[in-house]
Amino acid sequence: MPLYDFHCPQCNRILVLLVTGRDDQAVCPECGSTQLEKLMAAHSSFSGKSGSSLPGPNDTACCGSRPGEKSGCAGPGSCCGRTF
Repeated sequence: MPLYDFHCPQCNRILVLLVTGRDDQAVCPECGSTQLEKLMAAHSSFSGKSGSSLPGPNDTACCGSRPGEKSGCAGPGSCCGRTF
């Protein structure tokens, strides 16, 4: 089941939501709005030496925090609930 990035214009939050079916209605968990805008998500790729353990203790998310350092930060690839 894919994860999708959405923007909620009502509360101006960026969300990552699991969409389980084609007809599922995405709802903002913050304000309850169903008027979400689907965003184009950036893909992720790895380069460098293979065999490394990812995510590592020094890897950071897009907000610059390390995993476990900031509430809501799921680690590399996560935007920590950041609003834009």
